[in-house]
Amino acid sequence: MPKIIIAVDGYSSCGKSTTAKGVASYLGYAYIDTGAMYRAVTLYFYTHHVSLTNPKEIVKALENIKIDFRRNPETGRNETYLNGLNVEDEIRKLYIANWVSEVSAVSEVRRAMVAQQQRMGKARGVVMDGRDIGTVVFPDAELKVFMTADPEIRAQRRQIELLAKGEMLDLAEILQNIRMRDYIDTTRADSPLKQAEGAIWVDTSFMTLDEQIELVTHLADEKISELIRENNFKS
Repeated sequence: MPKIIIAVDGYSSCGKSTTAKGVASYLGYAYIDTGAMYRAVTLYFYTHHVSLTNPKEIVKALENIKIDFRRNPETGRNETYLNGLNVEDEIRKLYIANWVSEVSAVSEVRRAMVAQQQRMGKARGVVMDGRDIGTVVFPDAELKVFMTADPEIRAQRRQIELLAKGEMLDLAEILQNIRMRDYIDTTRADSPLKQAEGAIWVDTSFMTLDEQIELVTHLADEKISELIRENNFKS
């Protein structure tokens, strides 16, 4: 059975991560949350007061950052570790969301994270979600998906997520954060968010998470079957 790379790119709060996790579980692939990696860097920069206008300071900080993912046996989910500490819950807070797009736009940060991501996916058999997976990290990915949704619907979804974690935030504040992140992500000079060549556009505004996972797993099955047919034809 050939292994492929599945790149899931798109805007925040479109269901990318949940969809990517579901597809990875279905296929028995590794799931890599690149957004969590940038959030972990943001947390490190925030707690160590790293200036985004000082390239030397940024490079030095990146040398001290080690990010990995570990499966929690109790919950069954992958959790983000920063220098050996579980930061999964902390990196999901709004103060990180408010700054992560600015940190992600720094060229030194993107180069460091892209290099790590490419190493993680070298053996293929991975599902990776983020902003530039299909355009920069793995432009040769066999399946590319670009996800979007109406900003107000995304803000409502984000509010529900935060409420589940005990954070009460005004919908207008969340919507402002989403629009700010969209602007930064799509206009940054280094690896801006855009639909990759050959990527399948998916609007999740009125889709359930199960429908999103079902759609992408169907696309993956079709791609794998296509590769099997091609290999059989060549042999």
